Amino acid sequence: MHLVPFRCALVASVIPAVMLAGCAGAPKDSSASGSASASAQGPITITNCGQKITLDKPATRAVTLNQGATEDVLAIGGESTLVGTAYLDSEIPAKWKKAYDSVKVLAKQYPSKETFLAATPDLAVSSYSSAFTDKAVGTREELRKQGIATYISPFGCPEGTPVADATWENVWKEMTEVGTLIGAKDAADKAIAEQRDALKEVTGNKHGTETSIVWFDSGDKTPFIGAGHGGPQLLMDAVGAKNLFANLDGGWADGSWEKIVASNPDVIVVADASWSTAKSKIDYLKKDPVLSQMKAVKENKFVTVPFAQSTPGAELVDGAKTLNDGLAKINGK
Repeated sequence: MHLVPFRCALVASVIPAVMLAGCAGAPKDSSASGSASASAQGPITITNCGQKITLDKPATRAVTLNQGATEDVLAIGGESTLVGTAYLDSEIPAKWKKAYDSVKVLAKQYPSKETFLAATPDLAVSSYSSAFTDKAVGTREELRKQGIATYISPFGCPEGTPVADATWENVWKEMTEVGTLIGAKDAADKAIAEQRDALKEVTGNKHGTETSIVWFDSGDKTPFIGAGHGGPQLLMDAVGAKNLFANLDGGWADGSWEKIVASNPDVIVVADASWSTAKSKIDYLKKDPVLSQMKAVKENKFVTVPFAQSTPGAELVDGAKTLNDGLAKINGK
């Protein structure tokens, strides 16, 4: 299972504070989550998670500290600006693999402060606030004093700061901000235009209409499932499917097997991550004497979606296609 600091940071970006038991704050108005400005050659200023980031010029020695952050850069062809990456959840897509392999991997998870600083970065980009703690590479304030700018995904801001709502426009806003920071805004604009077209292709040919879904992210005794306000819901909306737990707050939430069995979904989507594989979840469902009796389990109606394709970021549009194609196969379309 994934490290607690990471999971808390992930949950914090999508679940109200009352449900978090000490993780991080509730989503707020996305309009406050960040803004960017830059002249062609002049300084760059971005307001990110309540802090102002200023660079005299675009970063040339960036480090990405989570897969989502890494893919934001790879999606806009910015790998030449990277001096290090860290922390994968699942495999890098083939289309970005060559670019990813050209960058040094600093650590399997978060690098030590020493390893991070040895890369002499001028910018650190993360998907979650857990990257910027004493247990990881250091606090944002500490790094600022050392001349290192820091950027957190607007969906993963720490407690007490504005968190972006999970929308397609905010996904693309993050890509624009990352592009601005590394001097690749034009490339970001191009990548976003391509993603808009890809999403239109999915929404114009939906294969999930009238299909009820439970999104099984992780967990065994208590299933962690896709709720009504996050990446999984955006993907289910895109393909026209019905999320049986859309009434739950946040992007993901603790569910109950009793309610899942009672809902008897047409399809179960299983997230595939290094810390909770799709295979392990499917095996669990098939071996359990009660869960194995659900129609979807009996009929092997599973769609596997890589975890990185279920979180707001550069792979989310790919997640829509993966889900749509999987439902097309199940529904015989």
